[in-house]
Amino acid sequence: MESPIRTARRTLPLLIGATCLVLALTGCAGEDGPAQARPTPSASTSPKQAPALSAAQARDVITRYSKINNEANADLDRRQLDTVEDGPLYAMSVSDYTETEGLPAKDREPYKRWSYDLASAKLYIPRLAAGQERWFAAALSSEKGKAPSRLAVFAELPRHKRWEMVSVVDLDSQKLPDVALDREGYATAVPANDNKHLAADANLLRTAVLDNFATGGTNTGTKVFAPTKASKRQIKVHSDAATRFGDKGTSVFDGADNRFTDAYALKTADGGALILFSHTHTQTDAVAHSGLQINPGKDDRAWLHDVPRTSITYTFICNDAATVPAKSQPSRLIGYTCARTNASGPPLPSWTARA
Repeated sequence: MESPIRTARRTLPLLIGATCLVLALTGCAGEDGPAQARPTPSASTSPKQAPALSAAQARDVITRYSKINNEANADLDRRQLDTVEDGPLYAMSVSDYTETEGLPAKDREPYKRWSYDLASAKLYIPRLAAGQERWFAAALSSEKGKAPSRLAVFAELPRHKRWEMVSVVDLDSQKLPDVALDREGYATAVPANDNKHLAADANLLRTAVLDNFATGGTNTGTKVFAPTKASKRQIKVHSDAATRFGDKGTSVFDGADNRFTDAYALKTADGGALILFSHTHTQTDAVAHSGLQINPGKDDRAWLHDVPRTSITYTFICNDAATVPAKSQPSRLIGYTCARTNASGPPLPSWTARA
């Protein structure tokens, strides 16, 4: 089933124009934790730190998100959406709004309400040190009775003092990462960067993902990541782009300035970590010589206004999820979700003169 619009996206092919506490929420005993949480021996309980929030509070956060997200999406209301989303997810959702507004009314699909199924949701609530910004992760499904197939991160942002979803990743498998639990069922947050106990940190993972797109993994991508569906798909995007236009044009990927450097990590039962991070990249399509042109598609209309171009640079913001071992072994990219957030390029000379 297609993911709900502007809430959790499917992974885009990126070839445009041709875009804690693990708990089954049915068995909760109260506000502070689950009735049945299996302890994971590898998870440490010392020193004792307070969980980011209770399971019941986390469920309320998810319910509030679903309700307000539906209201905002129905009216393309950026201000209302801003009360439940932030970070890369908000930027991706706003780009969806912009793309929709660029379409004639007759081409816009009717909005369908949705909600996350709390009965199948699994929460990963970490214990956090005093003064540390609060966050939690959740494995979610938007279909009742279906196992979770995406990972979301909710954070309590200091400037707002409210919980907002900042990231969501569609997973390639319904087999969820084995997050370590302490005796009370809570997860352990670990540093996502500069963590000497892990084979890779968020910065290196981000570099490897960008390399998958830019070179097909030649430099760092295939060295950092073991082959998975997600990493193979990124490499295929690169290889498909290389031959997409034949001798009439080129399509090149590159890294871009990334505003969203926050990353989140939870200890896994094998001593490694689940790391959730974001990246930004570009795709530049260009004609091989004069006399050729690129005609924008209807989904590009909001940015390119149906004006033929000699080249187009698309910007993508993406959320990524990877499991990282404690030993010097390859990491595994388990999912990524992208949205085009901008498109620009020089018009044909004839259009420039006309303008």
